[in-house]
Amino acid sequence: MTIDSDSTPLEFPCNYPVKVLGRNSPEFRARMLQVMALHFGPVESVNVTERISRDGNYLSLTCTVRAESREQLDRTYRDLHSTGLVLYAL
Repeated sequence: MTIDSDSTPLEFPCNYPVKVLGRNSPEFRARMLQVMALHFGPVESVNVTERISRDGNYLSLTCTVRAESREQLDRTYRDLHSTGLVLYAL
């Protein structure tokens, strides 16, 4: 879903936390960071937080990036989902 840039409460540019959830695997983490780097440049480790589920099956990553536009965020979310590894993103 694409949101009209006039209807978003965000003011660009801004720091924005992109959160993704997937199966806990090295592939998931590496691929998510790869997609983020494609859109925002390399994400420094200080801007990435990880949380593993209680049973260790799932991993959530939050990458705080400098977003320049709503369209940039929309493209990022589409590319994250297109990996087939993302179970949930916000």
